[in-house]
Amino acid sequence: MADELSPVSAGQANPFGGWAATLVDSLDTLWIMDMHQEFYEAVDAVDKIDFTATDLKEVNIFETTIRYLGGFLAAFELSEDMRLLRKAVQVGEMIYKAFDTPNHMPVLRWNFHAAGEGKNQIAGAGVLVAEIGSLCIELTRLSQLTGDAKWFDASQTIMDLLAAQQDSTMLPGQWPLIVDAKSQIFNQGSVFTLGAMADSVYEYLPKMAALTGGQLPVYQTMYEKAMDAALEHNFFRPMTPENKDILISGQIHAKDKGGKIQLELESQGQHLVCFLGGMLALGGRLFNRQQDVDTAVKLTNGCIYTYEAFPHGIMPETFYMVPCDSKEHCPWDEKLWKEGVLKQAKIKEGEAAQADAIIKDEHLPGGFTHIPDRRYILRPEAIESVFMMYRVTGENEYTEHAWTMFKSIEEATKTELANTAVWDVTVTEEKPRAVDSMESFWMGETLKYFYLIFSDPELISLDEYVFNTEAHPLRRLVA
Repeated sequence: MADELSPVSAGQANPFGGWAATLVDSLDTLWIMDMHQEFYEAVDAVDKIDFTATDLKEVNIFETTIRYLGGFLAAFELSEDMRLLRKAVQVGEMIYKAFDTPNHMPVLRWNFHAAGEGKNQIAGAGVLVAEIGSLCIELTRLSQLTGDAKWFDASQTIMDLLAAQQDSTMLPGQWPLIVDAKSQIFNQGSVFTLGAMADSVYEYLPKMAALTGGQLPVYQTMYEKAMDAALEHNFFRPMTPENKDILISGQIHAKDKGGKIQLELESQGQHLVCFLGGMLALGGRLFNRQQDVDTAVKLTNGCIYTYEAFPHGIMPETFYMVPCDSKEHCPWDEKLWKEGVLKQAKIKEGEAAQADAIIKDEHLPGGFTHIPDRRYILRPEAIESVFMMYRVTGENEYTEHAWTMFKSIEEATKTELANTAVWDVTVTEEKPRAVDSMESFWMGETLKYFYLIFSDPELISLDEYVFNTEAHPLRRLVA
């Protein structure tokens, strides 16, 4: 069994160990969609996966945790088929061995052949904060379901270190993109983002509070510190021709200027960071922070706006916009926009005609200054937040946006076999060029959120379940 279908050529790809990632990621989707016959056929197949065999030299512990462990746990929660809990334990035991290091920090690119030969393991000196800080939901739920605390203890050690060092970074409240697991130093680094490579460490803070029924107050504290810092520094209002009151989340670069920390905003937006609206809506409701729900509305609307700004109705992977000086008042200034276009093109003294040529060549909608990555890879984050906002607010406008997004994605990505990532959503041609790739999250996350937003809100109620970062619903302990 392969990890992924190549949806144009009918080939296959195995980036996640060759352990049927798409099938495992899709188990709970099948159950939720009431496709029980197909679900049990899939369970028969995944029951035969041998997690001791892979062609990969190194196993990505983070991806294995969110896709395989999360997938098995959620499918077990929904169906109560014990075979799935046994598979979850098998994966959990493998993950636990990656923690067998002198300081009990996990090896995140884990060579299990070397580990099996008894070779010494040491955690990495430069690891992504998202990867080391996003193991807690799945490992905690595995401990809850098995009664064995070892998985919770292993992941909680990491979270305790993050909590202890949260206030001593160059941007207090947030952690740098790269941290040192080998030395357990999580506060040294100068780049701060809630996007790629950091995202889920923040996502899991309110979700751990929900999963554990509020029994661990440290997660609320960590969440509130991180979001207070983000609202002040990362979230910016972009200048748009329509003067839209929306927010985008950017990156912060910190510099030490003679003992004084200077923070500089990089106004890059990412499709991946669109999860934030849903996370803030959840956190706002959990912790009674109305300002977070208000911010969630503007962040989600920022992602909806970006979808609508491009010719196929789909947002690219990354883009730049002009940040407003004020979140309250931001009139459109075409001259300022074109200066931003020239700045991104690294042209210091340019004429408006040069900016016009770049805008035409790069297919830049009004307000956008550069699009470094024009792909759409079937990502779920925008519909995830639209779904969460609908569940939290009950506002019907979100279902209307969801349907528009679904039709746009289906039209641009559909193949004879399934759906494919596309290279460039900025082109005006009838259909963007296909990548011939379909990551497991298309069926594990994107289609699940599209299905759920049009379903009865009692189906996978947010009062009963919390989603891991791969959209696998795990049952909450309700305080």
